[in-house]
Amino acid sequence: MSRTPLRLYMSMSVDGYITGPDDRPGQELGRDGGRLFNWLDDRLSEGINGQVYAEAAATGAVISGRRTFELAGRWQGDHHDGVPIHVLTHHIDPADEPPGSAKFYTDVNACADEARAAAGDRAVLVHGAGAAQALLAAGQLDELELHLVPVLLGDGRRLFEPAGHGHIELELVRRLEGRDATHLRYRVTTIQ
Repeated sequence: MSRTPLRLYMSMSVDGYITGPDDRPGQELGRDGGRLFNWLDDRLSEGINGQVYAEAAATGAVISGRRTFELAGRWQGDHHDGVPIHVLTHHIDPADEPPGSAKFYTDVNACADEARAAAGDRAVLVHGAGAAQALLAAGQLDELELHLVPVLLGDGRRLFEPAGHGHIELELVRRLEGRDATHLRYRVTTIQ
């Protein structure tokens, strides 16, 4: 890959949910959605889950959707190691000053370009279904790192809803088996 990759990192149930039902402030992961993150109990281990977490923490910038940013308490302005946070939103209120290194964007391509520039030779971590869908539709999302958790949540927020962007081909470039998650990395190869 010749450009700095924008890589979605997302825990997901086998039936495609990234939260349980009723995700909201105070219940950010929805009912039973915390199950999707049990694998993070091993984030400081030397095993597979620790490796995957360390890779995410080594990214050079973050792109997040506005909803994810708000539900995460704006990460108090620091997602990890002071890297710039680029927040995709439909509207920017001039009176709303984001904390720390966070900056709001309404233009998907400008957001992607500035995040790549800020990340240098490190990947850009992408958070949130809305951001992933917008970046994918714009041809900007390069990779999907899906932490597939062996559970069927039955309801909640899906990672991908029908978006009208057509057929998209993915290439599996890595599969790692961790405790409570299979880590799958796909490269976006074709958007039709």
